[in-house]
Amino acid sequence: MPRQLEIILKLIGKVAIVTGTSPNIGGGIAEALAAAGASVVCVDSKGENASNCANAIMEIGGQAEAVSCDVCDERAVRQTIDTTISRFGKIDIVVNNAAFFNKKGVLNMPLDEWSNQINVILTGAFLFTKYASRAMIERSTRGTIINIISTAGHQGEPGNVAYCTAKSGLLNFTRSVAMELAEHGIRVNSLTPTATDPSESFERARRWGQTIRNVDAVTQAFEPFRKRVPMQQLPMPSDYGQAAVFLASEDARMMTGTDLRVDAGALARYWAWEPSKQP
Repeated sequence: MPRQLEIILKLIGKVAIVTGTSPNIGGGIAEALAAAGASVVCVDSKGENASNCANAIMEIGGQAEAVSCDVCDERAVRQTIDTTISRFGKIDIVVNNAAFFNKKGVLNMPLDEWSNQINVILTGAFLFTKYASRAMIERSTRGTIINIISTAGHQGEPGNVAYCTAKSGLLNFTRSVAMELAEHGIRVNSLTPTATDPSESFERARRWGQTIRNVDAVTQAFEPFRKRVPMQQLPMPSDYGQAAVFLASEDARMMTGTDLRVDAGALARYWAWEPSKQP
């Protein structure tokens, strides 16, 4: 008689903060961490995103807290850390995912828009890492930080200068902070997504009660990306979520300063090879 498979909740008893919890990547990661047993603090500058994400987790029996927070506001970040500790007693995991798109190039990007995009991606990660790490050290928590990059942070994309620059900077931020925090038992890694299949995000938005527009147009816009990746299929937010669970768990206990790519082979592809044209 075959043995029963044992289902292991890899993050049971852990407390996670996820920034940028829209129905897309951040929401997928937050739900995956909760499904693995973690209590999740859902952080977003839009209160609706934070609340919808937290409510979705609680509706399936998980523990969650919603926090509306500007990740560039040091006082607000510190309050979010305090709220997390007050609610759950500690912090084990931080996922720095907050970002936004503003696709302009060096010739037409206004300085204030450049600064805003750089600040949300880089300064937000700096502030949450700083204050969460301090809280971990004070409580002798062997925690983990996960920074969300992008294939655009590894390559030069025209007309997307601030996003590419900030995501690239986040790669070396990850390595630098990993070296600094290793002595405290805090692991710091990054996770690189790529263009993401929007179907799961649409489903999540519907489940969260959010209005969805231009579904067909958005779906078609991602078709050229699918054709260019070796696997001929784009990842979904839940794929990134499973990778985040791995990085946050004891399965990755000897990993720090590392970038984990979940990109369907996008960055490994030889530039002249067209996967969709292969027999």
